[in-house]
Amino acid sequence: MLRIARRTPHRVRDTKKHLRSKEFSVSAVLKASLALQASKLGFDCIGVTDPGAIAGAARHFREFLETSGHGDMDWLAANPERRTDPRVLWPGVRSVIMLGVNYGPDEDPLVILQQRTRGAISVYAQGDDYHDLIKKRLKALARWLVASSGCEVKVFVDTAAVMEKPLAQAAGLGWQGKHTNLVSQDFGSWLFLAAIFTSADLPRDAADTDHCGSCQACLDICPTAAFPAPYKLDARRCISYLTIESKGPIPREFRKAIGNRIYGCDDCLAVCPWNKFAEAGHEAKLTAREELRAPDLAALARLDDAAFRSLFAKSPVKRVGRDRFIRNVLIAIGNSNDRALAVEAERLLGDTSALVRGAAVWALSQLIGHAEFEALAADAIGTEGDDAVRAEWRRA
Repeated sequence: MLRIARRTPHRVRDTKKHLRSKEFSVSAVLKASLALQASKLGFDCIGVTDPGAIAGAARHFREFLETSGHGDMDWLAANPERRTDPRVLWPGVRSVIMLGVNYGPDEDPLVILQQRTRGAISVYAQGDDYHDLIKKRLKALARWLVASSGCEVKVFVDTAAVMEKPLAQAAGLGWQGKHTNLVSQDFGSWLFLAAIFTSADLPRDAADTDHCGSCQACLDICPTAAFPAPYKLDARRCISYLTIESKGPIPREFRKAIGNRIYGCDDCLAVCPWNKFAEAGHEAKLTAREELRAPDLAALARLDDAAFRSLFAKSPVKRVGRDRFIRNVLIAIGNSNDRALAVEAERLLGDTSALVRGAAVWALSQLIGHAEFEALAADAIGTEGDDAVRAEWRRA
């Protein structure tokens, strides 16, 4: 892996020196030039691996599917052979180029968890949508590669059947930690990954090795015990899955543990000791918007669809839709211990979305007295038309 961040410009100078070396092969010169171009476009690291390098990951992925660890993410189970072998996805691939963009936060993501009337949004979602930003850069780099070599290419940014993290480890960008996420010695937990599949035969980088040692801080901090064992994730228990991917009511057993996390969870990433070597990301569009660092739960609860779309324009949060997002906000309100927020939950008992109404029932049950809640339930159960919401009233 070649680190091309601004902190180590000597790496880029070394590449220029190699470009002048007669001993450098044509493919090596192409690869070195590619790294320079990637740096100009704003990528922070780059590595190349063989498309057949992740055979070992296939076994772990099959085990993940067989134990239903993917939950409702049916797209993960569709055509798994395409995901575990890039050559099945595209038979013409000869090299896989993996790239990383640093999005390191400028403050501790765990501090917000103590501000119970504020919502915690995962670091990666506090700025503009990384898919859009990186895809443009990736296409520009791919066009340069095609123009320079005449090869064929395909580009991917977390939107296709590509196992980015195993490929990134094989390309030397980092290793999959015990929390199954990529960890980098240079960037800690904070790398967005992108891939270029190419028909060009480029020199390979050495795979990174596991540097977790005996540490299991990421496993110990998980609020919902989503890791049944090191290097294994049960997504059905993961707060990121529950607040982003899950379309229905959040299971009652996890609601208290979610706290004020309203979109994703950074706990296992933020606690990693390798973050001591990380640096804040330098891409302005990925920097947290001030209004999303610690948004007020009461204000968020008042968002209608238009206001939701306006607030989260260009944000990955927008993809969950207003109703699922307000569901998450209501769980946080129920965990706030702030009686003043009960008015927001009570108002949403009349929302047009059954998903929102059900979450409002639970939130209200956490904030008002039993007798007061029982009085509301007696009237509501008879008029509520949704079975799931009536069940929430009865259970609460």
